[in-house]
Amino acid sequence: MTAAQHAPTWSVDRIAGAPAAPLLEEIRRLAAAAVEADGNRPLSEQTLVTLRAQDDAEDRLLVFTARTSGQDDSELAGVAVVHRSTDDGAVLELVVGPDCRGEGAGTALIEAVLAEDLEGLRGWSHGNHSAAADLASRFGFAPVRELWRMRLTRAAVEESVPDLVLPEGVVLRSFVRGQDEEAWLTANAAAFAHHPEQGSMTRADLEARIAEDWFDAEGFLLAVREADGALLGFHWTKVHPGVGAHPPMGEVYVVGVAPEAQGMGLGKALTIAGIEHLHGKGLQAIMLYVDGDNAAAVALYRKLGFTRWDVDVMYAEKTPRPTL
Repeated sequence: MTAAQHAPTWSVDRIAGAPAAPLLEEIRRLAAAAVEADGNRPLSEQTLVTLRAQDDAEDRLLVFTARTSGQDDSELAGVAVVHRSTDDGAVLELVVGPDCRGEGAGTALIEAVLAEDLEGLRGWSHGNHSAAADLASRFGFAPVRELWRMRLTRAAVEESVPDLVLPEGVVLRSFVRGQDEEAWLTANAAAFAHHPEQGSMTRADLEARIAEDWFDAEGFLLAVREADGALLGFHWTKVHPGVGAHPPMGEVYVVGVAPEAQGMGLGKALTIAGIEHLHGKGLQAIMLYVDGDNAAAVALYRKLGFTRWDVDVMYAEKTPRPTL
């Protein structure tokens, strides 16, 4: 008898909106197991924030869960999360538990998602594991975007990162809760006017991130004009806690410069300031995300000692969809 004859059949459930607390906890445990096994977070921060939302999530969130058929108390084997928006179509993220891989759970989840006939469906593969690439190819998805993860080691910081020099008349301070929220949202929207994923952040989005365990106001650096306190730019740093054998790591979470302050070297200065802040915490590595086709940004980060470390790949459906 072959191993395939022992493969379980899967029961897939569909939930519109944010899952109830017990299921959310199962999803978080499943994602944590995948992080420990793979070294990559299978669900983005925005997805986790949306999963916890209790407002209008029913209109923008679909959750599909896979469990062994006929076992009411079976553990969660896999989950697919689809985030829908009027501006950005539908974006899929999927994770299968390390102990359930190669048994068809991913296929069952993809089939359930495709049955929704979602327009403009795209999917992220964080780390672009071979199983995810094979699954995407089988269902007629092709790569359309690469989001690089670049890493800076502690040794490279000491060798490659220059001293911090701020433009004249600019000073740095940390974010102050209850004071800086609206000014930051305005600066962020202006800095990322052509980058809707970041530029459309709302007060609720900001508050959700402030509520996260990782938030540290001290590492949320603001560059202000000394004369009047106007916010000119920012570097929001982040520290990822260690998971299993994977040690803690700093992140250049987001760096933004208001249009009126661009061209004066503030972006580079803010990047260096954030690196110095994270370096001061004793972290052995710092990472960041950058689009693979953003040659100017990649060149800047390489000059600072960052090297390509990993990649997240976005897949989009081919037209027409293949018949399996």
